[in-house]
Amino acid sequence: MAISKSSLKKTKDPSEPQGPELTDAETTAAGPDPDGTQREEGTGFKVFRGTLGKGRQKKEVAEAAAEPVEAEVILPAPRRPSDVAKMGYVSPVYHLSRTVKLNPRLLAGNRVVAFLPDSPEVEFYRQLRTRILQQTAGERGATVMITSPLPGEGKTLTSINLALTFAKEFKQTALLVDCDLRKQQIHETLGFASDRGLVDYLLDDCPVPELFVWPGVEKLTVISGGKKVNDSCELLGSPGMADLVADMRSRYPERYVFFDTPSVLSGADALAFAPLVDYILVVVQRGKTSLADLNRALELLPGEKILGVVMNRY
Repeated sequence: MAISKSSLKKTKDPSEPQGPELTDAETTAAGPDPDGTQREEGTGFKVFRGTLGKGRQKKEVAEAAAEPVEAEVILPAPRRPSDVAKMGYVSPVYHLSRTVKLNPRLLAGNRVVAFLPDSPEVEFYRQLRTRILQQTAGERGATVMITSPLPGEGKTLTSINLALTFAKEFKQTALLVDCDLRKQQIHETLGFASDRGLVDYLLDDCPVPELFVWPGVEKLTVISGGKKVNDSCELLGSPGMADLVADMRSRYPERYVFFDTPSVLSGADALAFAPLVDYILVVVQRGKTSLADLNRALELLPGEKILGVVMNRY
């Protein structure tokens, strides 16, 4: 399999903020890209290109190191019952989830741009959300695995920002699950402590309700933290994990569940987990991910489940 990049070139106004682009990859003849990457014939995958928020001003990043200010950001729900009926707004009540508060300055420093309503990059995550909703039309919810060919290409940050963006959609709720059992980075990126995660459920029979964390964002829950293990492949492909994914998928029909999994070429974890989900999203980084590595990853994954490729500019 191959992804062509030549059809994605677009003239931009230098004064506009740099952000991701979402377009279709078209079939083109093989040849080198301007950055020296060898281009091959495309396959028609949807490709999302862009920054994960690095384009924000250095001043904002510097402020993240200042004295933390706790603030709870809640997305406003329609005020009148008639508004709720018209727009199909879904607003769950969290009785069992552990509640934490997020620090906006820390999130800005970690490039969690979807948490900040005035961030220019949010619009591009809305575009990605819209394309996913269109491709999963007719389904009220779905399970989506987010991975990358190699580590360090932005999959975890993409998972976080995409889940936050889905939580803002009227008809859907979002659950973000950290399936990188060797690292468990989602809760660290969001800035809260967590001593329970998937490993605690799979090995120690921790009750499922104790895994959920509500980060103060309406319609979003998170599972991340707890024990880390090296034999993660066996756990991710276990019958217990399959039952848990099936339960997450069916319990709330309007829910989109996003699983942040390890990279494809660094181990067998993603391959073991792929059969359990409905769809797969692959994240690559411009200037870092080679076309050969991308093709190898795509060949290993079930092609019928691949929604597309997200290209991170930085």
